[in-house]
Amino acid sequence: MKKLKLLVTAILFSVSVFLTGCNKNTDSASTTSETASIESSIEESNPSSETNSDLEAVGDVGVEKGLFYVELNIPAKFVGEQTQEDLNELCKEKGYKSITLNDDGSAAYLLTKQQHKQMMNEIKDNINSSITEMIGSEDYPNYTNITANENFTEFEVTTKSAELSMAESFSVLGFYMYGGMYNIFNGTAVDNVSVKFINADTGEVISTTNSKDMGE
Repeated sequence: MKKLKLLVTAILFSVSVFLTGCNKNTDSASTTSETASIESSIEESNPSSETNSDLEAVGDVGVEKGLFYVELNIPAKFVGEQTQEDLNELCKEKGYKSITLNDDGSAAYLLTKQQHKQMMNEIKDNINSSITEMIGSEDYPNYTNITANENFTEFEVTTKSAELSMAESFSVLGFYMYGGMYNIFNGTAVDNVSVKFINADTGEVISTTNSKDMGE
């Protein structure tokens, strides 16, 4: 399931890069360790298992939209060892309104609406790029097309398979994670992410799965 592991890792990494930039506390060793941790957790997961710590941290992101600014509360896991001085330097470099380190290690980022829109566009581009790479790949050779709606809550996967393989069935977790992460950082509530599989030859729906049904 290497492709699925890399899909989720790419989104988490792109968010971290946007929020932290290149600073003295972010090096290749720590990035490699973070990636390995995410990949290991996903590899061992199943639809009824608890979300790994990295994805739980994403779920703790808070977004409050004002008239001119958007405030992001970023969990301590993504802030890392950065000090207030580090965050002040980052704030100046990125042109953010402010970044405040909280007592619990989390940080409050105050972005303009345009800066937040840029972040969401980068996340969207990464998701679209990653799902495009799934089509006809080594892990998903039967996928012929994947489409998603604007907020990544509905996915349609066209496949040459008459019945889904284990890899295809497991791939729904990646789509669920994409929809969840995108909307968390966008500050929009999502009750469900739906994934529909369609046979490429007949046009018939093979199956439809919903994130709200996980654990049932």
